[in-house]
Amino acid sequence: MSNDMTNTTIPALIPETEFRGRAWLAVGLLWAVGCLNYLDRVMITTMRGSLVEAIPMSDAQFGLLTTVFLWVYAACSPLAGHLADRLGRSVVIVASLLVWSVVTWATAHAKTYEQLLATRALMGVSEACYMPAALALISDYHRTTTRSLATGIHMTGTMVGGALGGLGGLLAEARDWSYAFKVFGAIGCGLAVALVFLLRDRRDGGAGGGGGETYPKTDALSNTAARGAARDGGARLADALKHLLGNKAFLLATCYWSLVAISSWAMVGWMPTFLQERFSLGQGRAGLSATVCLQAASLAGVLLGGAWADRWSRRNARGPMLVVMAGACIAVPSILATSLAGALWVALAGLACFGLAKAFADANMMPILTLVADRRHRATGYGILNFCACATGGLANLLGGVLRDAHADVALVFLAGALGYALAFFVMSRVRPAAKNQ
Repeated sequence: MSNDMTNTTIPALIPETEFRGRAWLAVGLLWAVGCLNYLDRVMITTMRGSLVEAIPMSDAQFGLLTTVFLWVYAACSPLAGHLADRLGRSVVIVASLLVWSVVTWATAHAKTYEQLLATRALMGVSEACYMPAALALISDYHRTTTRSLATGIHMTGTMVGGALGGLGGLLAEARDWSYAFKVFGAIGCGLAVALVFLLRDRRDGGAGGGGGETYPKTDALSNTAARGAARDGGARLADALKHLLGNKAFLLATCYWSLVAISSWAMVGWMPTFLQERFSLGQGRAGLSATVCLQAASLAGVLLGGAWADRWSRRNARGPMLVVMAGACIAVPSILATSLAGALWVALAGLACFGLAKAFADANMMPILTLVADRRHRATGYGILNFCACATGGLANLLGGVLRDAHADVALVFLAGALGYALAFFVMSRVRPAAKNQ
C-alpha cells in the first residue's frame, strides 16, 4: 500500500455506482464552464472590423489584445494552480468563473483602447485560475482507465466554446461589438451561482495527498472536508516548484506544450483575418468558418485522442505520450496545407486536420502530467505548463500583428508554427513516466 494511503482515514464508503455518477457529473458541469471560458476569450478575435471601427487601433494593437491576455494568463497560472492544490479545486473554479464573467460584462463598457486592454488583462488573471483546477479535479475523480477520455470530454466544451466564439462577429454585425460581452457575461454569473450548489471536490483528500480508490461519504452541501484535505496534503509553493522544476520529464513536457502553443495560438488569433483577406470573405463568414472548422475537428480529436490513449495505456504506460506524437505527425503537413492553400476548401481542410491532431494534446496533457509529477502538485504543474505555453503563444500573436503592419503575409506565423510542432515531436519522444506512476 502506498504511503499516501496510510494516512487517509475513510469513515464510510460511497458505493462504486454512486461515485461514478459524481465523477461524470463533475465532467458535465466543467464542460459547460469550459465552453464559456473559451467563448469569452476567443470571440474578440472574430469582430476585428466592428471593434476597430468603434475603438480605432492598429493591427499590432489588435494583436496585443490577445497577447496581453495570454501573458497575464501565463504569469498568473502557476500561482493559480497552486491555489487549487491548497484551497480546493471547486472553490477556485467557482471564483474564477464569477470574476471572469463580471470582467466580460465590463468589457462591453470600455470606451478607449486602454480600457479595453485593461479588461483583457483582468480576463487573463481570472481565467488563469480555471483550467489547472478543472483538469486537476477531473484527474482526482478519474483513474487511468477513464482519465484521458474524461479530460477529452471536458475539452470538447472548450472546443464548442471556441466555435461559438464566431457568434461574436455575427452579433457585432447584427447589433454592435459590445452586445456579445453583455450577454455572455450575464450567463456566466448565473452559471457561477449554480455551481456553488452542484460542484464538489473529491472527498478523500485527492486534491491534496490522499491517493485511495475509495471515497468517504460526506454531506453533499459541505466542502470543508475536501478543502481541509487539500490544505493538509498540499505543499508550499517553493516545495512544489522545487519538485517540478527539478523533474526532467516535466521540463520536457513543458517544452513540448510551449512549442505546440506557437502554432495553436497563431491559428486561433489570426485565422479569421487570414481567411478574410486571402479568400475575400466577410468578417462574419471568415470568423465563423475559422472557429467552427477548427473547433468541430478539435471536438472529434479530443474524444478520439482520449479514448485511444486510455486504450493504449492498458498495454503501455506511455500511451498518452504516443498519441500526442501521432498528432504531431498529422499537424505539421496540415499547417503547411492551410498556409499555402490557393483555394478556400484546401485551407479549411488543412485547418480541420490540424484541429483534429492538436486536440490529441489537449486531451492528454494532464494525463501526461500525472505520469511524471506528484499528485499533490498537479494543478501547480499545469499552471506552469500554461505559463510557458501562453507566453510563447502570445509572442506568436504579437508577431502576426507586427507582420500585418509591415504588409507581410501573416501565413509566415503559421509556417513558424509548423516548425515548432516538428520540434515538439522530438521533445515528447524523450519523455518517460516516473517509475512510481507507471
